[in-house]
Amino acid sequence: MSHVMEIADTHVAARLAQARIIALGRFDVAEQVEAAGNALVRGGLGCLEIARATAAQVRAARRVEGLLVGAGDVQSPQQAEEVLRAGAHFASAPVTNMEVVHACRELELPFFPGAATPSEIERLVMVGVRVVRVFPAEPLGGAAFLHAVATIYPDVAFIPAGGIGPESLRHYLSNPSVPAVASSGLVRDELLRARNFARIEWLARDVRRVLG
Repeated sequence: MSHVMEIADTHVAARLAQARIIALGRFDVAEQVEAAGNALVRGGLGCLEIARATAAQVRAARRVEGLLVGAGDVQSPQQAEEVLRAGAHFASAPVTNMEVVHACRELELPFFPGAATPSEIERLVMVGVRVVRVFPAEPLGGAAFLHAVATIYPDVAFIPAGGIGPESLRHYLSNPSVPAVASSGLVRDELLRARNFARIEWLARDVRRVLG
């Protein structure tokens, strides 16, 4: 990993640790992204990850001042380059594709590959990955699973995702190895379809209140 890449990863990891919550959303059109991003920021949350992000959606999210923008489900080097050029701050995937890992290093795009077992985490650690997406976190055993894994890899940061609702966030965030949690319970499909961005803002405020 290059020194520049280490700086980029460290910078994004620090911003994620400040944000604490990565709001996950799957959008039909770019206009939804900007409106949802603004609602999150008004509610006190500063990070949005766009599932299966397009370049237009990333650009829309970047128009929201103060929003950390991630591109989720990145599964090819071409997709990684596309979201980087559009302005994504980081990318992630639910699985590990070493071709994408190496491509993101070449692009200097912080990338958080997914793992579901200690053996998969070990393979990532061996190639220098220090921030791992754990997916699907809830079916794997939730916060207790993360705690067990973190004791084995104290120098690795874990971003849990998969089935995590607002009610479970505090359990994950109590783990010092977890800088942030990815949750799909804020930017919900039904709220996007109804254009109920006020509700997204309310949910964001409620999460921020509960977490203090």
